[in-house]
Amino acid sequence: MRLRSVFCLMLILVGVAAQAGPREQALQIHNRIAGVPPSESVLLQMADLIAEGDVDAAVELAMDNEHFYSVTLKNMATPWTNRDQSVFAPLNDYTATFIGMVRDGEDIRGLLYDNVLYVGSASGLPAYANDDNQHYEALETQGLPLGDPEVLVKRTQSDVNGLPAEATAGVMTSRAAARAFFYAGTNRAMFRFTLLNHLCRDLEQVHDTSLTPDRIRQDVSRSPGGDSRVFLNNCMGCHNGMDPLAQAYAYYNWDYDADADPEGEDGRLTYNREGETEAETGTRVVPKYHINANTFRYGYVTMDDQWDNYWRKGNNRVLGWSDALPGSGEGAKSMGMELAHSEAFASCQVEKVFRQVCLRQPGSPEDHQLIDTATANLANAGFDLRRAFIDTADYCKGE
Repeated sequence: MRLRSVFCLMLILVGVAAQAGPREQALQIHNRIAGVPPSESVLLQMADLIAEGDVDAAVELAMDNEHFYSVTLKNMATPWTNRDQSVFAPLNDYTATFIGMVRDGEDIRGLLYDNVLYVGSASGLPAYANDDNQHYEALETQGLPLGDPEVLVKRTQSDVNGLPAEATAGVMTSRAAARAFFYAGTNRAMFRFTLLNHLCRDLEQVHDTSLTPDRIRQDVSRSPGGDSRVFLNNCMGCHNGMDPLAQAYAYYNWDYDADADPEGEDGRLTYNREGETEAETGTRVVPKYHINANTFRYGYVTMDDQWDNYWRKGNNRVLGWSDALPGSGEGAKSMGMELAHSEAFASCQVEKVFRQVCLRQPGSPEDHQLIDTATANLANAGFDLRRAFIDTADYCKGE
């Protein structure tokens, strides 16, 4: 009898969910968008709007809640800012800039190339610093409203961190991204995590051995373990496309005192301006691009920040590169534009919002149809990411 009672209760709950009215849908939308229940007055307003068929306005009401900015968007973006992809990290200039751009309805493609940085303007905050994150940690600790344009304000990045305007590339040249992805290594991490976070592709998914390997650097062995087949069938398929694109970062470095600060926590982003040369390379290229040169001394020697997108040919044409762009250029800004103006970037933004709002991966044919429709709507809305939140919240509000 007890088992039958439980089964009957489950049927009742399923029936209630299947027959969710405007009030239940409003509650679901608000919980998914803001992460907290709405006030009674907001719930009634949203329910009335849904009943009238104006779901867009109902979702916009939910997005007016401060928790949408300080919790939902912050938690969504934080894993993009560290190699562990952990959500347990403090607010920083990367996440704050994403939050501000969404709040202000900015073209989200500029996240990878605009000369933009969002900073706090409330009294008592430590000033923005190139060698610490205290400004943003105080902004978060004090619980200041990130949805308030008087508190989190848009600034020109070059005016804040001192980079030349032409060297700014949205969040890629934020302090948080530089700390995570320009630290040590070879600067390939910045490219790999930008690809992963903003085109929803890791290197294995863009692997293509059909492309020319002429731009693979000297530090990549052509016969790992003495077997050239490993290079030809594995390593080459990633490096032949990645290395020509990651050359865009050739003048950037994360500068820190390795003895006093081995983890680089107090370091800063540096950029070699025109006329500045490195003793080790004799050019503006930072030394890490020339490390392990004897691994394969006939490999490519990086002399500048000229990048080329080899993925415009071969399997990765499916990423949908823009015909309005040349597919090559100099520096991180133009390379960020190449990535951001791809079809893969647009659909990736919608997929990330879908996971955030619907609390699951898209799987069914209907889910993927929604992704396609919402991606088209995003483009028609000038790449205002709020449009994707509206579409996905409507789709996952319950019937």
